[in-house]
This record gives sequence, structure tokens and C-alpha cells, in this order.
Amino acid sequence: MAVTIKTTEEIALMREAGRLASEVLEMIEPHVQVGVSTGELDRICHDYIVNTQKAIPAPLNYNGFPKSICTSVNHVICHGIPSDTKILKDGDIINIDITVIKNGFHGDTSKMFLLGNAPIHAQRLVKTTQEALYLAIDMVKPGVRLGDIGHAIQQYAESRHYSVVREYCGHGIGRIFHEEPQVLHYGKPNTGLELKTGMTFTIEPMINAGSRYTRLSKSDGWTVTTKDRRLSAQWEHTLAVLDDGCEVLTKRSEERF
Repeated sequence: MAVTIKTTEEIALMREAGRLASEVLEMIEPHVQVGVSTGELDRICHDYIVNTQKAIPAPLNYNGFPKSICTSVNHVICHGIPSDTKILKDGDIINIDITVIKNGFHGDTSKMFLLGNAPIHAQRLVKTTQEALYLAIDMVKPGVRLGDIGHAIQQYAESRHYSVVREYCGHGIGRIFHEEPQVLHYGKPNTGLELKTGMTFTIEPMINAGSRYTRLSKSDGWTVTTKDRRLSAQWEHTLAVLDDGCEVLTKRSEERF
């Protein structure tokens, strides 16, 4: 599959889908509390996307995924399945991953939340992962290569004694949830695809406190955890490459780009 270059009109539609995805994260934040189940968070988000936004939650039934959002707690790296039996506790960290379809286009974003008195080492991991994403976003413009971006994320994380997950990555996005290119969060400078105006993709670094190695659940076929069961964090945005840089299509009101 070739990389698709989006028109100005298509990027406008993606901007709308991205805005809706970011608004789901803003809406759910007050509900992310000690004692709530991830299943309840899923129900609240589903209702908001379907009934308020009049949009579609992209994960629901995507290749068999059973819920409308992903909730990845503590050592879960990604694709955590919401459950009524998973109750958030004081000190937990959770990634909530939202993808909305509106007018045929996808907006994909995720954010980390810290519950109660999250330990300092968890706070540091979460902050470093967000900084790695922002560092990467600042680099996006025509002529930059994906290897440069992956290398910058890898160097930043490893300089702080963390590791970068390699089995899962960012991706092109538009009418299709996951399209070309693959956006690796590690790499070598001056390698990989050269960015061009009109490309749209996600950057979503997954950074582990311990080793980079992962384990896929055999029981549900979705949940990815750290092999050593140490903490993992992830932040994600959908971007459009512009002539002079990029636009963060899933920017939240709290962010300044």
C-alpha cells in the first residue's frame, strides 16, 4: 500500500475527526478516578462518541476488538481491553487511546492519566514519554526522514535509562485506520521515508521503565504487556505535514503547538 497524500479538503475532514477525538479525552478526564472500572470509562466514551458527537468509535469490532476505547494500565503497553473487573487504584497510571471516525476519516490520539498519589518514578516515565512525543512533533516538516524522528525519540528515552518498544509503532491514517507509512519510534538518522506535504500519520511512542521486550496475551489476543512487568507509558497524536511544518490534528485545549 502506497502512502496517500491528502488534499486540503481531506485534511479539513481529518481536522474535524481529530478535534472530536481530543474532546473525548477532555470529556473523560474527570471520570478517571480511583475506584472506577475501565469498563465504565469505555461506556462513558462510547455514549459520548455515538450520541453526542454522532461519530463512530473506530476500535469497536476492528479486527474483532470488543470495546470502543483502549485502556492500558501500568505494565500494559497498548491495546488493553476495558473491563468491569479492572478497577483503578491509587498510584496507577493509565493510557486511554481514542480513535473516532467522522465523515469517513479517522482521528487517533491517546493520553496518560495518573491516579491519586502516583509514585515519582511513574510520573517521570509519563513525563519523559510525553516530552519524547513533543520532541518528535517539533521535527515534522517536509524533507525530514522518519528515521530521524525515530532516532530522536530513541535517543531521548534511552538517555533517561528507558527503553523503546519496537513491535508496535505509529502509522499513516486517513480514511483507513492503519495505512502506510509505519512510524517507528527508533531508528537511524537520514534513513526511512522522506516526509512530504499532505502526509498524515500518528506518532505514539511507547516507552518502558525496564526492558523493551513485550508479551502478547494468549487469552485475548490483544493486550500487550511489558515482559518484565515494569511500567510502560504512551502518548499519541495525529499529524498532518504542512509546507512549513505540521499541524497537530488531535491537539487538546491544554496544549500549545
